Amino acid sequence: MRTDVVYAKTEEGLDLAVIDVTNPAFRVTATDAELAAMGEQYILEAGKQQEVPAALREALRNSMLGRGLMAATGTFLDGMSTYLLKLGPENLGLEASPIDHKIAASFPAFTARLRLQDMARLLAEGLVRTAAAETQRPVCLVNIGGGTGSDSWNALIRVQGEEGELLAGRDIGITVMDLDARGPGFGGRAIEALCAAGGPLGGLKVRFRHFSYAWSDAGRLRKLLRDLEAGDAACGISSEGGLFEYGSDQEIVSNLRALDAETPRDAVVVGSVTRDGGPVRASLVASRVLTRPRRIEGFRSLCEQGGWKVEEAIERPFSYNVRLVKRES
Repeated sequence: MRTDVVYAKTEEGLDLAVIDVTNPAFRVTATDAELAAMGEQYILEAGKQQEVPAALREALRNSMLGRGLMAATGTFLDGMSTYLLKLGPENLGLEASPIDHKIAASFPAFTARLRLQDMARLLAEGLVRTAAAETQRPVCLVNIGGGTGSDSWNALIRVQGEEGELLAGRDIGITVMDLDARGPGFGGRAIEALCAAGGPLGGLKVRFRHFSYAWSDAGRLRKLLRDLEAGDAACGISSEGGLFEYGSDQEIVSNLRALDAETPRDAVVVGSVTRDGGPVRASLVASRVLTRPRRIEGFRSLCEQGGWKVEEAIERPFSYNVRLVKRES
């Protein structure tokens, strides 16, 4: 194990690396030209895929990542499997099989790591703006369909590393709203490890909470935000690989309206939007995961209906990674 990487236990008792996008052990980079070339190669290879042999299917069922990917067919990838994809092949641990390493080195996994980095930057920049407005304002990070909540804690790591004392002494909360408890369970243990002495968030007191939430029930979101007193906080909402990728138009609008009503004027929302393009079409054929591809113009329209506007959009092969601000701000 690397000595400069923090570890936390999974539900099964395994020590798993806690992703810190500011640490070179996890960081990835690629130019637009390199991503385009990788995307073309991925489309080409996906087009050649044939029926998976029985022996390979069995090997996938017995691998860390393979099990999750197979279970996601016709539905969505669970939080812990998504987290494993973001670790990279070098950080999977001794329990990983050769198939796990191959999956973790794949183009979709690489772009998932880029997506996390984008989310952390977009959320951190928004959080700096809102936190700087009042020096002792509580920090409220809400993660919709967030799995482990890794984008939330990585935003805090970025702010802590770049803005010195901005977070010192504040009441900081991360609330993950997800139907699955396994990912948030790891997220809570990851926060404890990060906040320990010498950790990237050492010296901060971060409260981690999990509430079961289906984004078809926006009324529950409103109540939870009121209970969290989000309206009085420096508030950042995120949904990486969640609401904007799997939700219907109506669900996206109703959740955005709830967020608009129960958060302060300077709140920000970040998330990933499945991009309608060649790599996504190839991925849907290969994995049959039920994301909902959109064009950025269509997503902007949904945001407007929900009371928000797109402040920044990063174009990636599989997604648009966006930050939203309120239309009135």
